[in-house]
Amino acid sequence: MFHTYEETLNFLYENLPMFQRVGASALKPDLTNTLLLCEALGNPQLKFKSIHVGGTNGKGSTSHMLASILQCAGFKTGLYTSPHLKSFTERIRINGEEVSKDYVNDFVNRIFEAIHVVKPSFFEITVAMAFDYFASQKVDIAVVEVGLGGRLDSTNVITPELSLITNIGWDHMDLLGDSLEKIAGEKAGIIKNKIPVVISERQREVEHIFLEKASSTDSPLYFASDEFTASMQSENDFVTFDVFENGEPVLQNLAMPLQGVYQQKNIPGVLEAVKLLRAQGWEISQQHVRSGLENVISQTGLKGRWQVLNRRPMIVCDTGHNLDGMKEVLRQIRMQSYENLFFVFGMVKGKDVSSILRLLPKDAYYFFCEAKIPRAMDASTLFHEARQFQLNGEIVPDVNDAIHNARTRASDEDMIFVGGSTYIVAEINAL
Repeated sequence: MFHTYEETLNFLYENLPMFQRVGASALKPDLTNTLLLCEALGNPQLKFKSIHVGGTNGKGSTSHMLASILQCAGFKTGLYTSPHLKSFTERIRINGEEVSKDYVNDFVNRIFEAIHVVKPSFFEITVAMAFDYFASQKVDIAVVEVGLGGRLDSTNVITPELSLITNIGWDHMDLLGDSLEKIAGEKAGIIKNKIPVVISERQREVEHIFLEKASSTDSPLYFASDEFTASMQSENDFVTFDVFENGEPVLQNLAMPLQGVYQQKNIPGVLEAVKLLRAQGWEISQQHVRSGLENVISQTGLKGRWQVLNRRPMIVCDTGHNLDGMKEVLRQIRMQSYENLFFVFGMVKGKDVSSILRLLPKDAYYFFCEAKIPRAMDASTLFHEARQFQLNGEIVPDVNDAIHNARTRASDEDMIFVGGSTYIVAEINAL
């Protein structure tokens, strides 16, 4: 048995397979283990209301925005997300407060025998822990972010008030399938019988997958981008959004701390979800929506989404790490004003490295680094791959050393971007 949080965490990291560290071998391709763990806990997943959020990009931001709005409306709101950036306890929150270290310790001690019998993965245990915590704390509602995929994801044992799928893009093709249709099919696995589902963005190439799945489960389906649109304007490098419903303004001059232009794609899904919740009887005013969106970072602790770490020189980090995520990041970089551009850049193995490197600007200077996890791509390997795409730079393996070197070279008028992998962002000391 474990006496301290540190002992408990070491056990979780060292004895249970963890996707972030080892990759696909950590995944259990069915829901059996999660259901067994939940059964040992008295099936907490049946004891609270929830919203289930999946998709390729944007599901983390969307989950935090929904949780913040529900908090503003006065509901005791659980939030489960992954992976964490700095602390394990970030994954499980109620009204923005992270789960206590004592609770983590007590929980693992309580189900220690079940762990030995079931032999679950790290993720399966964290999901069971979150559900147990939300049930015991009697949350009014919990926003639950899918880990990977949807159909076989450990979170897919809940029956939510509604499901929300942000978008479909190229990520984890080795696990989810080698076509957008196959990936969409896995994501669509969170659509439940007669439970409404919101699709944030209508994508012509995969919309039929959702329509067919929703038809088979008799689930009302809503494409949020058909009703809601968000435009943006930038002044002094600060972005504000105007949101429209069927062409009529509903939120103007929205000053969100989430400054990524890609939030234009997430906002419609959030507002469509709020509309459905209202129809179900949840009392959420337009002021709750505005306040929730404008205070999302302070209320939920979201980090790493186009986060400005410094102004002169401009230093920005972003957790976008797949092809579509990097396209959005690069679109935003092109909108900034700077003299010289520097990248502190690292990736993990298993990504489509060449497709991403092909996108990156050739006039930037790169500091190639690597996160301190087994899945990290070796910085020198990345450097040599990048040379094939005429990207110039140097190898500085440690993330913070690389940021320091970039700052040394940059003038006040320059820009430094830090990213390429969630785990690169996680290691930034200033975050």
